[in-house]
Amino acid sequence: RHLSFLSPPPRNHQPENWVFVMFTSLLVSALAFTSQPSLLQRPAARRSSIQADDTKFAYGLNGVTSFPGPFDPAGFSKAPEKVVRYYRESELMHGRVGMLASLGFLVQEPFHPLFGGSIEGPAIDHIPQLNPVFWVILSLGIGVAESYRIQIGYEDPREATSIDDPDTPENESSGWSTEKSFSLKDSYTPGDLGFDPLGLKPKNKEEFDAMQTKELNNGRLAMIAAAGFLAQETVNHKTILETLTQ
Repeated sequence: RHLSFLSPPPRNHQPENWVFVMFTSLLVSALAFTSQPSLLQRPAARRSSIQADDTKFAYGLNGVTSFPGPFDPAGFSKAPEKVVRYYRESELMHGRVGMLASLGFLVQEPFHPLFGGSIEGPAIDHIPQLNPVFWVILSLGIGVAESYRIQIGYEDPREATSIDDPDTPENESSGWSTEKSFSLKDSYTPGDLGFDPLGLKPKNKEEFDAMQTKELNNGRLAMIAAAGFLAQETVNHKTILETLTQ
């Protein structure tokens, strides 16, 4: 039977429960950042392939090329080692999203067979054309993916150090650990989620470092490109290919 709830609403349709659906979507995404036990088995931690080196730029993390060299005018790399590793994890994740987004602009605007092919126009106008139920499905998928990533790479802030208190039983946690909030595990290599269905990850450390540097550089470029696409379509409300071929 046709799944009518996935069909896009009319262009001028404004669902009465739009605010509720948007709130639900944001709530589902936020669940990924809670510290509740997961329904899935906690993935085993992997040994980090990167050893911190205090004498090197950004503690020896990958991403530095001959040009422009150690480039950090804002001084982010001078933060403590765990903070810099957290920055690198964020950069890799956003770079991967940026690569998908920039490619999506160029592909989905001229070629969009989903939803009956009725979703058209600039990419920034595509999501409002979708049925609000799709927002919930999309947000649930993001929540599950983020929950999996957090379990693999992040410390559990509930595992705080016991405090010297006679009323506190031995080995009992003192509660929420601010130090462990948004802190990566020492055994975790930023960006290494163990997801490699095509077997592209090199086994050799030198080759892995070179590939991750390429990923970082392409991700940095893609983030700038995606931001430029968003800004350009916001200004002229034309697809990217239309703008390029004018």
